[in-house]
Amino acid sequence: MAFVILDPCRGEKSGECVSVCPVDCIEEGPDQFYIDPDVCIDCGACKAVCPVDAIEEEYDLTADQEVFLEKAEEFFANK
Repeated sequence: MAFVILDPCRGEKSGECVSVCPVDCIEEGPDQFYIDPDVCIDCGACKAVCPVDAIEEEYDLTADQEVFLEKAEEFFANK
C-alpha cells in the first residue's frame, strides 16, 4: 500500500512531506506533489506533517479520490 496526495495539495504545495520522507518518493509536479506508489513504504511520516490534510492511505480512498492515485502513477510512469 502507498499514501496518495489529494486535492487539498493543489495550489498549496507546502512541501513539508518531501523533507520527512525516508525513501525520497515524493516529487513536485506542475499542480501538486505526488507520491511514487511503487517506492512508498507506507510509513505515514508525510501524512503526519501535511498542513492541509491532503494525504490518505491508498486503501482509504473514496471512488472520487481514486483519480489522484492514477495521476501519481501516470506522473511517475512518464519519468
